[in-house]
Amino acid sequence: MDYWTPIMNAWAIIAAAGLGKRMGAGRPKQYLKIGGKPIICHTLERFQAVPSIEGIVVVVEPEAVEGVRREIIEGYGFPKAWQVVAGGSVRQESVAGGLAHTPPDCDVIAVHDGVRPFVTPETIEESVRLAAEAGACIVATPVRDTIKSVDEHGVVDFTIDRSVLWGAKTPQTFRASLLREAFRKAGEDNFLGTDEASLVERMGIPVKIVEGDDRNIKITTPSDLIVAEAILKEWR
Repeated sequence: MDYWTPIMNAWAIIAAAGLGKRMGAGRPKQYLKIGGKPIICHTLERFQAVPSIEGIVVVVEPEAVEGVRREIIEGYGFPKAWQVVAGGSVRQESVAGGLAHTPPDCDVIAVHDGVRPFVTPETIEESVRLAAEAGACIVATPVRDTIKSVDEHGVVDFTIDRSVLWGAKTPQTFRASLLREAFRKAGEDNFLGTDEASLVERMGIPVKIVEGDDRNIKITTPSDLIVAEAILKEWR
C-alpha cells in the first residue's frame, strides 16, 4: 500500500467520549467550563482556526450525540464539525468510529483529545505538514522529571535516561490510508493500544515527533481545571 501520495486535504477526529470519572464532577469533563465555555469548545476553536483542516468528526458518548450537535456545534458555531458520532467503551473503539465517518478521499487525519484545549493552531498545522511528508507523527514534549524504574516492592531499580524520553500528547496525525490500515490490523489481531501511534508503530512504520508546548495539557483532575483557567488567562 502506498502511503506517500501528495496531500490534498486533512480532517480531524476529536475524541471526547470519556466519562471523566477521575474528575468527580458528576458529568463528563469535556463539558465542564473554563472561561465560561465548555472545554470542548476551546478545543474545537483551535481546529476551526487551522486552514488545512477541512472537516472535523467529534466522537462523544452515545447518549450525548444529539445534545452536543445542538448545544455545542450549532450553539457555539463550528461549521467544520460536520459529524458528531457515538464513541465506544474504550478510546480505540471511539477513534475507530470517528475514522469510519471521515471521507474516504481525505489524505491526512489528526486525532486529538477533546480535553486538550490549548494546542496551538501552528502545532496542528505542523503536524499535518509532517504527516503528509513522513506518514505519521505525534506531538510530544521532552520529559523533564527524573524517571525511576521501581520494582513490585516499591524499591527503585534504576534511573532511566530521560534524554531519550518524550511525553506523548495529541494531535497524533497520519496519512489516512496508513491510519486505516493500522486500525484494520489491530482489529484483526485483537490488539488494544494506548494511543493511535502504538497501532502504527507495531506495523514497523516510523513515527516522527513534533515538539509541542507544555501548555497542551490534558484536563483530567480538579487541579487541572485550576491550571487550565490560569493558562486561558495567559492565552488571551
